[in-house]
Amino acid sequence: MARRRWRLGLTLGALLAGTLAAGPTAAAEPTDYTLSVDQARTGAKIDDSMYGVFYEDINRAADGGLYAELVQNRSFEYSTADNASYKSLTSWDTSGSAQVLNDDGRLNARNRNYLSLAGGSSVTNSGYNTGIAVTQGKRYDFSVWARSGGTGNGAAGNAPLTLTLRDASGDLAPARRVTARGGWAKYKASFTAGRTSATGRLTVASGAPVALDEISLFPRDTYKGRANGLRADLAQKVADLKPGFLRFPGGCLVNTGSHEAYDEQSGWQRKRSYQWKDTIGPVEQRATNANFWGYNQSYGLGYYEYFQFAEDTGAMPLPVVPALVTGCGQNKATDDPALLKRHIQDTLDLIEFANGPATSEWGKKRAAMGHPKPFGLTHLEVGNEENLPEEFFARFKEFRSAIEAKYPDITVISNSGPDDSGSTFDKAWQLNRDADVAMVDEHYYNSPQWFLENNDRYDSYDRKGPKVFLGEYASQGNKFSNALSEAAFMTGLERNADVVKLASYAPLLANEDYVQWKPNMIWYDNDQSWGSANYETQKLFMRNVGDEVVPSTASGTPATSGPITGAVGLSTWATSAAYDDVLVTGENGGTLLTDDFSGGDGQWSKAADKGTWAVQDGAYVQSDEAAENTLVTAGDKGWQNYDLNVKATKKAGKEGFMVAFGVKDTGNHYWWNLGGWNNTQSAVEKTVDGAKQTMVQDTTTIETGRSYDLRVEVRGRQVTLFLDGKKWGSFTDDKPAEPFRQVVTRDKATGDLIVKVVNAQGSDARTKVGLGSGSKVERNAKVTTLAADPAAENTKDATPVKPVTSTFRGVSDTFSYTFPANSVTFLRIKTG
Repeated sequence: MARRRWRLGLTLGALLAGTLAAGPTAAAEPTDYTLSVDQARTGAKIDDSMYGVFYEDINRAADGGLYAELVQNRSFEYSTADNASYKSLTSWDTSGSAQVLNDDGRLNARNRNYLSLAGGSSVTNSGYNTGIAVTQGKRYDFSVWARSGGTGNGAAGNAPLTLTLRDASGDLAPARRVTARGGWAKYKASFTAGRTSATGRLTVASGAPVALDEISLFPRDTYKGRANGLRADLAQKVADLKPGFLRFPGGCLVNTGSHEAYDEQSGWQRKRSYQWKDTIGPVEQRATNANFWGYNQSYGLGYYEYFQFAEDTGAMPLPVVPALVTGCGQNKATDDPALLKRHIQDTLDLIEFANGPATSEWGKKRAAMGHPKPFGLTHLEVGNEENLPEEFFARFKEFRSAIEAKYPDITVISNSGPDDSGSTFDKAWQLNRDADVAMVDEHYYNSPQWFLENNDRYDSYDRKGPKVFLGEYASQGNKFSNALSEAAFMTGLERNADVVKLASYAPLLANEDYVQWKPNMIWYDNDQSWGSANYETQKLFMRNVGDEVVPSTASGTPATSGPITGAVGLSTWATSAAYDDVLVTGENGGTLLTDDFSGGDGQWSKAADKGTWAVQDGAYVQSDEAAENTLVTAGDKGWQNYDLNVKATKKAGKEGFMVAFGVKDTGNHYWWNLGGWNNTQSAVEKTVDGAKQTMVQDTTTIETGRSYDLRVEVRGRQVTLFLDGKKWGSFTDDKPAEPFRQVVTRDKATGDLIVKVVNAQGSDARTKVGLGSGSKVERNAKVTTLAADPAAENTKDATPVKPVTSTFRGVSDTFSYTFPANSVTFLRIKTG
């Protein structure tokens, strides 16, 4: 997961709105296009695995999400190491005498905490979100590890346990009873829900002293009926995509942490990197770890379950292992040869776990879990979004060398950092090309505007160079406008399927009450799930891929862009900064604005809730070090072809300062962000309707207390920037945001031509389609259309963005079709 400026998905608002301008309220005059298909030629072949899904345990995607366990903190392992608000009894209420212990009486060395209950005491779990969700008539399987005697190693006598499932209105199922006898053992029972509720509570009451651990409640109806399985509705939504691959277990989740080894004597080391061996075997013996995204992960959903899910959905498994170079804002390389050697051996063992015979050391462990047959692993990724390309690549080569020596048929995938461009991206790609790497993982989260402007991104990639795995991408929102822009971009991915071999939208899942990141493909609460507009779009593409591209061309939309126009602005992000001597001059040298703040700040407009701005000591100072996006503006929205000069000084805080130009409003502008991303780099960012994209960037950092002279020259759509009199960078913002995009593919099994057209504008696209003179085609074509208001967003209560199927009865070698405003359309045309 890339942690860019809008990484702070914790504060969303307009930043993640990501909408394109909606069409006019009255019907606009249709725009005329032509679309020509050359059936005599064949374009890129498309692999069955091209489109897949990327799973990461973010937004409570595992515990409380895809993993079907209904009890939260089932083994009392929550800790302040995971979240400052956590304690060992988080999500539990107790009555009577109850205490969490960590002593020699524990269940095992990795499951360190357990609960001691005195006779006549009880403990109640509240589950996730609003409670434990049950459905009338469905069965739920309870289990607990228990031993009689509450403290130490005592196991005297019997401990009768009463199990109840209730909500505020009363019992949800008849009570059940089990009796703990002697030492640690697993006890089971089942409930059948008498009514439906999303606010259930599970209570375990004891009639005698008892020790409890791993208190669990699972729906019997898991995906494919698997024990320790997946929540059926969420897993089915993923399966319905027909994914070509499953990348797991995450992005930032993988390449962060301390990398410390488990020490049997001193106890479990929390906040260690994600290591696959921690996640297999009996669930009560799996480690618990802190999650990078701010909560606990039980590893009940582990590598075996990921491989099994990939197999169940027909997806190619694609695990990601840490390269011992942290990313996602941490930027540290672990320099420990012994540790590196161990992680490389762990990766070789992982391949054996997936592919080895049941007689091998790790294949035997897989077989013992219930899968004697190998999983058939073919691809494996090392590392994720490292910002230290040279340090990462040195370690990557050691991983690749060891893997290829023992498993030459495994494709080892590298990466290019967290962004679509910039110095890290360029250096990483150079290293990958020079070393003849098979495949490089690219990640980017950009504005809808960027996706409309970059349909041709892969047209110029070297056909002989490393292939591309687009492992994470999304525009900044879940509105239909976001999905439209992504769909337009995907036509370019398919057109370049000889270069882009794999692609997956990200993130996949989000629990609506535990959100660290937006946008997301599938949303859910305790008992409901719904696909976003992006999900519906991805599903259309993933279920209508085809086997090969059929070359096609389309006319474009008349360009209407003029010069960059707008006012100027000043801003900060989690930083206090001072500005002085602002001067804006026109291209003819005339003064448009001058302000040394000797007369106050009357020329500037500011929002009341965006920072604390005041004139201090002859400068304009923003003093709130916690405030983000504190933009103040001055001047005329119609200004063009001007120079902006300003002095800026960082006073305190995490980052540097921002100078804005081309300002239309708070959601539409450019700003030069110096010392951004925790003062690790600088960039010019363009914001359209609240969503950002990077125009140019470098590694400039900002010193506290030092005054910097900034100059921005705007000429037409060309911008040049100077820092202390030296040219810092420049860019030309002249890429057309083409709203009409197409790709045509052929499905060899059916003989269908699949004509895919995106019309991301507020007017219909009246189109003359040519399939070639004399083409033999059936008159009737199956049509699937997604069309909605650009601002439409699917929720649990309404799904305005959903596919509509119809039949078009007018196909010939040349025919006319009108593609609706703001739509994605798939025409399946029978040929020959």
